[in-house]
Amino acid sequence: QVQLVESGGGLVQAGGSLRLSCAASGPTFTSQAMGWFRQGSGKEREFVGAISWSGGATSGTDAVKGRFTISRDNAKNTVYLQMNNLKPEDTAVYFCVADRTMYGVATRPDYWGQGTQVTVSS
Repeated sequence: QVQLVESGGGLVQAGGSLRLSCAASGPTFTSQAMGWFRQGSGKEREFVGAISWSGGATSGTDAVKGRFTISRDNAKNTVYLQMNNLKPEDTAVYFCVADRTMYGVATRPDYWGQGTQVTVSS
């Protein structure tokens, strides 16, 4: 069982940066692929990206490529989402997710955090 708690959300102006953190607990964290989803008001949930257990592979939707970076620190049981050059359309609740595989992270993650709100003002 893996528990996920996100932090780092808030209000930022367009063009600014935020770093989200996801603290994980549970005995199997280092074997899990991790990732992030987001959901804006009135929008469908969107896959942001994923990182393998070794940190050697990532993927992301076109909307955030070149601006968002996922990383992880297994020693701290933490996954990060660095978001640069934020745009108003990035406004959403961001969810940390985990699964045994990268495919699972991108499609049907086993574990979800509660989410953290990111608001980008124009």
